[in-house]
Amino acid sequence: MTTRDAADRTPPDGGVRPPARKPAVITWQGGPPTTLESVRLLVGDTRLRASGRLIAAADPESGREAFSASFEASIDKGEAAGRLLLRTTTAAQERQISLSRTEDGVWLVDHGTESERDEFQGAVTVDVAGAVTFTSLPIRRLGVHRAAGEFEIPVVCVSMPDLAVSLVTQTYRTVEITDRGAVVNVARGDSGTDIAVDPEGIVVDHPGVARRV
Repeated sequence: MTTRDAADRTPPDGGVRPPARKPAVITWQGGPPTTLESVRLLVGDTRLRASGRLIAAADPESGREAFSASFEASIDKGEAAGRLLLRTTTAAQERQISLSRTEDGVWLVDHGTESERDEFQGAVTVDVAGAVTFTSLPIRRLGVHRAAGEFEIPVVCVSMPDLAVSLVTQTYRTVEITDRGAVVNVARGDSGTDIAVDPEGIVVDHPGVARRV
């Protein structure tokens, strides 16, 4: 396994990043229980802007209540700095959280009533549970959809709908690269999933979570 420091954002092909794409609206549907996620993406060579919404039905097996979520994310300089604003709404409660990472590696986590600062062991990536949009970010940064590789990195994980923040370690490994995109295995501990992405690293099919429609 090749382990890359989280602050190392150089693509494995020597620095050539995918070309900028025009703004696009991408939608994924998942279930059961039913989920629907739609995001407007603007992707450049060193920046990304995402504005989206996720609607999730109740999950009786896990006890998760039905909720909706909206998010605004901006990432600059290959994830060196960025900001995420995330709001969730359930029948009983509304919550929000803001996560900002400065270029010097410090995160500010603000729940509205309290805030904290943390370096999260050098993590530069945020993963929002159940939101496919955020699965694409580390895949694109590490370049495992364009060149075979395997990387173990720290990830700041936000659960939904409670918006609890935790630090986890995830592994991203190239399974296959084709002219239609790639398959990347994303694993946490002993549990991994093979995720299909397009040539730009944007998720097409995340088994058990959602598929692009």
